[in-house]
Amino acid sequence: MTRRLKSKLLLCAALVALFAFSKGGAAAAGVDNDDYRLREGDLLMVTVWREESLQKEVRVLPDGSITYPLVGRLDVAGLTVAEVKERVGERLARYISDPEVTVLVTGIEGNQVHVLGRVNKPGPIVMAGPTTALQAISLAGGLDPFASGNAIQVLRQTADGDELLPVRYNDLIRGRSLDTNVRLQPGDTLLVP
Repeated sequence: MTRRLKSKLLLCAALVALFAFSKGGAAAAGVDNDDYRLREGDLLMVTVWREESLQKEVRVLPDGSITYPLVGRLDVAGLTVAEVKERVGERLARYISDPEVTVLVTGIEGNQVHVLGRVNKPGPIVMAGPTTALQAISLAGGLDPFASGNAIQVLRQTADGDELLPVRYNDLIRGRSLDTNVRLQPGDTLLVP
């Protein structure tokens, strides 16, 4: 296969991935590529046009960084895709003339909460966008018949220590205690007794 044909195939693959991403594809999760802030555990596909050896899938490490050829270690947690693209491009410019960098989010595993206890499908839930306690319970298959709906709590780790936030499920589904429908943050654990 000629180098020119390989370059065209790489470009086509990048365009297909870009099209899929723009149609709600950030891991088929509906993440808005412009506003999404990267987190530990997220998966990125980084490509540089006409540089096959620089096509690489990288995961955001627990320290919030990625490692990429010629760039080295780069802190990306909390940045948007556009910001990562710019920073990778700046570092690559030392070695490559006018690099055309593409960065796609291919997995948002870093945006997880855990639902534990008396739900039908306990375990981790990947949040594709803002997610409330009620939505997480729904994604976990709903409460089992023996759950204590008004005793649910969100366990949140903060800089000051652990915090417990009440969720009054039975009241919420009746239109009461709406302030207890907590908006979840990555790393939260929903405890359903």
